[in-house]
Amino acid sequence: MSLTHFDQKGDAHMVDVSDKDVTARIAVAEGHIRMAQETYDIIAEGRAKKGDVLSVARLAGIMGAKKTAELIPLCHPLPITKVTVELTLDPDLPGVRVEGTVKTTGQTGVEMEALTAVSTACLTVYDMAKAVDKAMEIGGIRVLLKDGGKSGRYEA
Repeated sequence: MSLTHFDQKGDAHMVDVSDKDVTARIAVAEGHIRMAQETYDIIAEGRAKKGDVLSVARLAGIMGAKKTAELIPLCHPLPITKVTVELTLDPDLPGVRVEGTVKTTGQTGVEMEALTAVSTACLTVYDMAKAVDKAMEIGGIRVLLKDGGKSGRYEA
């Protein structure tokens, strides 16, 4: 198996997807941000000075998915047909769990868009709460599901 983003000389390049079939594609990614109990309580009770943390992070995640090709050098710009970003308060972390789902009909998958949605949402939670908790930790970002295209279905 070889890395598809390098040519025979080892130079980075954008993969040519022009011969690939146009198919329905979906990807789901997850991640979380762990924080101090006090920070969790502030977010859960809606007391953050910058506003509704989860709503802003949801919008940021959607925007992040749409901007993936501008952020990741070798990603193809894709016509995204659906993005959902779910943020769930988890008292056991304590923190917020994030799940991003991206859909398209195209010639390449949307795993990077789902990962970017989750990453951007987590970073936004951090930004909105860093005044009270600079030690928050983002982690667990991974692809849970990808389906569509030649390589078939992947589930974590």
